[in-house]
Amino acid sequence: MADEGISAADEAADVVARLKRRMIDEALPLWSTVGWDHGAGGFIDRLHRDGTADVTAPRRVFVQARQIWCYAKAAQMGWYPDGRAIALKGLEHLLAKAKAPDGRPGYVHRLTPEGAVLDGRRDAYDHAFILFALATVYALDQDAQIRTEIDALLAFLDGHLRSPHGGVHEGLPVSLPRRQNPHMHLFEAMIACFDATHDLSFQNRAGEFFALFLANLYDKRTRALGEYFEEDWSKIAPVSVEPGHQAEWVWLLKGFERMTGCPTGQRRAELLETALRYRDEATGCLIDEGDDAGNIRRTTRRLWPQTEIAKAWIAQAESGEAGAADEARMALARLERHYLSHPVRGGWYDQFERDGKSLIDTIPASSFYHVLCAVTEAEQVLEG
Repeated sequence: MADEGISAADEAADVVARLKRRMIDEALPLWSTVGWDHGAGGFIDRLHRDGTADVTAPRRVFVQARQIWCYAKAAQMGWYPDGRAIALKGLEHLLAKAKAPDGRPGYVHRLTPEGAVLDGRRDAYDHAFILFALATVYALDQDAQIRTEIDALLAFLDGHLRSPHGGVHEGLPVSLPRRQNPHMHLFEAMIACFDATHDLSFQNRAGEFFALFLANLYDKRTRALGEYFEEDWSKIAPVSVEPGHQAEWVWLLKGFERMTGCPTGQRRAELLETALRYRDEATGCLIDEGDDAGNIRRTTRRLWPQTEIAKAWIAQAESGEAGAADEARMALARLERHYLSHPVRGGWYDQFERDGKSLIDTIPASSFYHVLCAVTEAEQVLEG
């Protein structure tokens, strides 16, 4: 929506400062106190609607990793003095409970609230976030033990998950369809590993995912990023397009360009243009799913695509694109207005129906990574 009125422009003007304060004063304290299991250890997976902890919810391992990332990132930004200690406490729990508890290499998929194995699958998406968390914790102290964990996880990826067709298997046991999503987050993790270590091998690893993106994930003709594929990377029709992922790749490609000098501007512009086709008319928010012809398949709208469209515009602003900074602020203002205006301070609404009805009764911890990442990027680029 190009014109959201004068009040919307005013709302967007200082949105970054407001969101930063919301992170520091509300979200970071909430998720490290109510959001931490003081008995069994580890982060709570979700809160009830009233802001109390859902202690019975299973613990998804990728959520543990995301929360570790949040506190390590907040420490790195100088936003939260306790962030480093909380991240290390979370990592200690993750390594103790999720890393090879059954004697097999890799990390399990889900834990019980007490810390026992609930699902022993090795999931590629989970491993991407564990690597991302390890990289960000390593960036704080350059701790040799953390680097050892990074190398062990890379060895697991290389030795157990690598597919002969390129990229990685979904997990162990191997299953279909193949998804672009774990590959996108492994790309993100490799960029983070390079930023933390300056080890050129991570440029090469990121380059493999960039090559996969160009060759298989992205269709240059439709300018759409596919979600699901056969084993040999052939498309599964009808092609599912998630506009939030289109936007997320814009931001990641900017990170790859910054790391390698490889120009990505054309693909970023195409991805962003496609993402913007899938918007809810009433709010201007991205919807959850379309097809590669531009049709909307699901009119629901989750929180995370809104953070990713903001990050896409932030990436374009960093590249000097005219008007991108204003678009980024308006996207952040929509995020604040529709998703973060929850009665629980530091909480959020996760998904809405087309008519604006909230579809998820709980407050999932999994969204914190998306929100904090968007706000830290905004602070560094738009306010820097």
